[in-house]
Amino acid sequence: MKTWHYALLVLLGGCSYGALSTFVKLAYSAGFTSAAVTGSQFLIGTLLIWIVALFSKKKKLTLPKIGKLLLSGIPLGLTSLFYYQSLQSLNASLAIIFLFQFVWIGSLFEWYFYKKKPTMGKVVSIAILVIGSILASGIIAEGSGEMTWQGTIWGMLSALTYTTFIFLSSSVEKDTPVVQKSALFTTGGMITVFLLSPPTELLHLPVLMEIAPYGFYLGLLGVVLPPILFTIGMPHIGPGLGTILTSAELPIAVILSSLVLTEHVGMSQWIGVVLILGGIIAGNLKIAKTKIKSSYLERESTL
Repeated sequence: MKTWHYALLVLLGGCSYGALSTFVKLAYSAGFTSAAVTGSQFLIGTLLIWIVALFSKKKKLTLPKIGKLLLSGIPLGLTSLFYYQSLQSLNASLAIIFLFQFVWIGSLFEWYFYKKKPTMGKVVSIAILVIGSILASGIIAEGSGEMTWQGTIWGMLSALTYTTFIFLSSSVEKDTPVVQKSALFTTGGMITVFLLSPPTELLHLPVLMEIAPYGFYLGLLGVVLPPILFTIGMPHIGPGLGTILTSAELPIAVILSSLVLTEHVGMSQWIGVVLILGGIIAGNLKIAKTKIKSSYLERESTL
């Protein structure tokens, strides 16, 4: 696969996360609690990915390697818990702004751990994304509502753990088959969720059956697809560019809220969506230039 193929997979992983908020809102409107929604998401998602793993390539892993992969799944579970907790004391537009800070945190991670200083192009791309996220959230048009320090802390923690998961998916046990690695990631996330926020409601069969459709979509889009897509793509593009690509989740969330939930999306929000898409394109200009240059050199070598 070429570099832009891996970038596309990471972009799709971000889009999958962007679709989550729509299904979460639908589940909440049906009367389910945060613990039940998160628990069903990880329970069904983990079952789905292990079914796929049964028919996929696997390798024998030592207990330390299994333990490392399970621990690496902790940020996946924490992200959902922290983000849903921030929604308890912040309105949705503010909460997603805090979560969206993973865009620049990812570049800091890359700078600190990989000693890769952000290029001017990446800094400009991140600036465009942050401005676009503020507009797309609707915070300017509708106001921020009451801001609490508790909600702010939970929101920033969700951004930190999301970045950590993206970072780990690109660096931990790179030689482990993708689906097997993702299955262990999600298992670690499920254990984390069940320990910190036990979904006791799911012990009742009628409740479990009612929430199962929501859990299926949330599990597929939030637990199964992103770890697989990130595990394939992140090692080839790095967490810095990876966090820029995953920022596609915000415009996807805005578009789906308009189409599915029929929520009003103002002009400033659409401008924000366009800016975010522009920031993603700007962040990938280097990939496009590299591809063109490599194609040119390859053609010249054959002449």
